[in-house]
Amino acid sequence: MTIFSTFSPSVRTNLTVLFAAGLCFWAGLAGLLPTLPLFIATLGGSGQQIGVVMASFAIGLLLARPYLSRLADERGRKVVLMVGLSAIAIAPFGYLLVLFLPRAIVPLALAGYTLNLDTSILALMAIRAFHGLSIAAFVVAYSALVLDLAPPANRGELIGYMTLVNPIGLALGPALGGFLYEATGFTTAFLAMGVLGIAGLLLVARLHEPYQPRDEAKDAGSKEFWGQLWSGRVRTPAIILLLVGLAFGTISTFVPLYVREAGLALNVGLIYSASAMASFMSRLVVGRASDRYGRGRFITVSLLAYSLGMGVFWLARSTPMFLLAGFIQGFAGGTLIPMIATLMGDRSTASDRGRTFGLAMVGFDVGIALAGPIFGTIADQLGYRGIFGLSGVMTLVGLVIFVTANSKDLGHSLRFALGRGRDVYAIELSDPRSSKAG
Repeated sequence: MTIFSTFSPSVRTNLTVLFAAGLCFWAGLAGLLPTLPLFIATLGGSGQQIGVVMASFAIGLLLARPYLSRLADERGRKVVLMVGLSAIAIAPFGYLLVLFLPRAIVPLALAGYTLNLDTSILALMAIRAFHGLSIAAFVVAYSALVLDLAPPANRGELIGYMTLVNPIGLALGPALGGFLYEATGFTTAFLAMGVLGIAGLLLVARLHEPYQPRDEAKDAGSKEFWGQLWSGRVRTPAIILLLVGLAFGTISTFVPLYVREAGLALNVGLIYSASAMASFMSRLVVGRASDRYGRGRFITVSLLAYSLGMGVFWLARSTPMFLLAGFIQGFAGGTLIPMIATLMGDRSTASDRGRTFGLAMVGFDVGIALAGPIFGTIADQLGYRGIFGLSGVMTLVGLVIFVTANSKDLGHSLRFALGRGRDVYAIELSDPRSSKAG
């Protein structure tokens, strides 16, 4: 981590504060994962209703992503970071507030059918959708700010280190939330997650933002957001993330059911722990290596590893196999996401960095949102083992697309994917450290 010694004290302070805010964000978000489904169940929610409420997160995420990505370029990263952390701070209180709302069952006639709508479930869906703003805002602004601070020659290294907040927060948050729930109940667990959001807001308030929006950022923001999705620099990363999002959504949603189907007495949390451990390890080394050897070969390896991990899930019939599959998938994800973030940094300027990364991540959002309903339906026919095999095929298709279509033609694509050529969409920038030295 010698890169940090090359920065001025003010930049090191900025990065430290940003890292701490990131820990608050991810721990506060993930801390509700083991408790919120149980909370919905105590309100009388069925399994289907629990799924609908949890999936409502994607509604807010998808609807807010375009606007917040533009806002990060037009108004700056700090304000968007605060939007994301505000959602983390407010949402837990909103969930608890549902306990005090009048509850009623409202019949709704629709196309000859009568639907009974539970007002408590509807309120939870609305709050969960609001909670989705958190990811839409924070992830884009955090990545853009890190890229603003990173020297172009060391982007991968700094992104790799700074995105360690993800596996650390995802490991600490559920452990803390689960412990507080077991010890004192829902109220304390939820309030603690809200306090983490407030702590993150206080930290972000101390940030000094090096990026200052310019006129070209505002002009670019007025252009059609979605029209840029099919540009050469964004199209392939977005498609790859769509396919990987389907696989990731399958893991997030169906691993517990798959383990139960396999008849194993396995704590499913250990699979996610193995994944987080591998993600942590990969981020420590891959970012720095990509600065030296190029992003392409590491994206190729990560997609190959993702396919291998899903294949091991498909073959898994024992506890060690499930843990190995989780470890391989964690290594793949811990490599791919930072590499895509760095690639988008290479392919953008400061004035359109938020939009560029936000557009690529839309693919991941859609993949996660579609994984539950699509693969849940397929699972009824193929079983849970079958959908993990199908997810492996999806990521393998992503590998083929990247190797053959990441650049302007097949030759350039192959060379970049194998680490034998440069990224033709990369924008060469001067080292920004001199301008941030103060």
